[in-house]
Amino acid sequence: MDPEQQTNVSFEQFLGVLRRRAPWVVACVVLAAGIAYGYSKHKTKQYTATAAVNFVSNPLYQQISGLSTSGGETGLALQASDLELVRLGATAVQTAHLLGLTPQTVRASLSIGGKGESNIVEVTASSTSPTLAAAIANTYVARFVKDQQQSNHLFFKAALAAVYKQLAALPPAQRVGPDALDLQTRAHTLELLLQLGYNNVQVAQEALVPAAPSSPRTSKNTALGAALGLLIGLAIAFLLERFDRRIRQPEDLGEIYHLPMLGVIPKSAALTRPATHGKARVTLPASEAEAFSLIRAHLRFFNVDRELRTVMIASPESDDGKTTVALYLAMAAASLGSRVLLMEIDLRQPTISRQLGIDAPGLVDVLIGDVTTDQATQSVLVQTSSQTGQGRTLDALTAGRILPPNPGELLDSRSMAMVLEQAKSAYDLVVIDTPPLTAVSDAFPLLAKVDGVVVVGRIDRSHRDAAEQLHQVLLSSGAPLLGVIANGSKSGGLRPYPGRDTSASPAVPASSTSSEDFVSAAKT
Repeated sequence: MDPEQQTNVSFEQFLGVLRRRAPWVVACVVLAAGIAYGYSKHKTKQYTATAAVNFVSNPLYQQISGLSTSGGETGLALQASDLELVRLGATAVQTAHLLGLTPQTVRASLSIGGKGESNIVEVTASSTSPTLAAAIANTYVARFVKDQQQSNHLFFKAALAAVYKQLAALPPAQRVGPDALDLQTRAHTLELLLQLGYNNVQVAQEALVPAAPSSPRTSKNTALGAALGLLIGLAIAFLLERFDRRIRQPEDLGEIYHLPMLGVIPKSAALTRPATHGKARVTLPASEAEAFSLIRAHLRFFNVDRELRTVMIASPESDDGKTTVALYLAMAAASLGSRVLLMEIDLRQPTISRQLGIDAPGLVDVLIGDVTTDQATQSVLVQTSSQTGQGRTLDALTAGRILPPNPGELLDSRSMAMVLEQAKSAYDLVVIDTPPLTAVSDAFPLLAKVDGVVVVGRIDRSHRDAAEQLHQVLLSSGAPLLGVIANGSKSGGLRPYPGRDTSASPAVPASSTSSEDFVSAAKT
């Protein structure tokens, strides 16, 4: 298999897992999104306001004040020092005093950070009140700028005093020289800065009262919750798939039993209904009828060197559909004119009599000697879809009215062997319906007495462990294995052949006139 085919198979398997586990995935998405939505709705709303200050880098100011950087500090280093300057000090305490709050409340609401690599520092305040959030941010910034202005004023005043002191210390001969002139220029500039109230920190942005809460973000949280739920749902889906031992694909049956695939029966409501019900008309869709006709053909062509008179339809578990397969396979063979006997050896939970509406003695009565085989065998009318010519008949030997307490002993008796040999000599094909082989051992004595065994498995219901167990049992018993049939496939059975008119395909049964006249058809 090339990489592209492997990718397609993996993708199809992924889609198959999603289809099978869709309820789990949807439930996780809805639950997680609902929890996130409910949490967001009940969480207290927080409002965020941001103010900003700008640290002005003025070379003239740095030269006059003596703050010029000799080492060439980088922008990041200057920004870090600016951030520390904003964070430190008593600004938070002063803000709390002005707003009537506690310093702890103010500090807890503040977040101070730089804006890229610029000289701007942002002061963000959060509160349950939008007005209070804006007030905290603006008050903090305004208080910090005012404190810096006062600090600069004191600094310039001290620097001016130092300059005057240096001028006074100059000898009289140097008071008219270049050094004196430089000091006088600096003194005049400092006086000017003092008069102007120069400040290297300015309010770059005032905080506005937020119109909407910054948290919780209900839509975002709900979307994130849904995404998280999807991931959890997918994880649960694949975990369930990993530990789910049910058979998922028809090909799995062939791999387990190491047998050819005789046919795939599509999942259909028509197959779950009784073959006849009073005088009601029951129609089997063309795809189902063709599926059983194909199985009959495969049985013939896959075993051309073997005479198949007695075929046992088996399955590992109940509800695998073996009875349905046995019934419609017998009908398909009988509709072509073969002499067919449908024999039911499930003496614990028989269903064929109910399927066909038969109320008569059966196999149990024959084995205990109450009636003969001919007396217990009931004829079923099988009519072709064209409804032309003489109707075909199918003989049915059901389990009977009374169920025995010892079914295993009856099936292992000499009487049962005689019934089987008699049926084999009288009919072209004997289709035998069995109890589930991994549940009871009633049918084991007959495994080596039939011409072939066909194993039925139901997709999405049969368990791999039970199938593997049955495979070992069949191998050890020496049963003549013919192939497997996949029942209940959602992908359907046969695909219509191009150009074929499927409307002419057979339909199963027409009306009946009594409880012993039954109509079912399956035509190739």
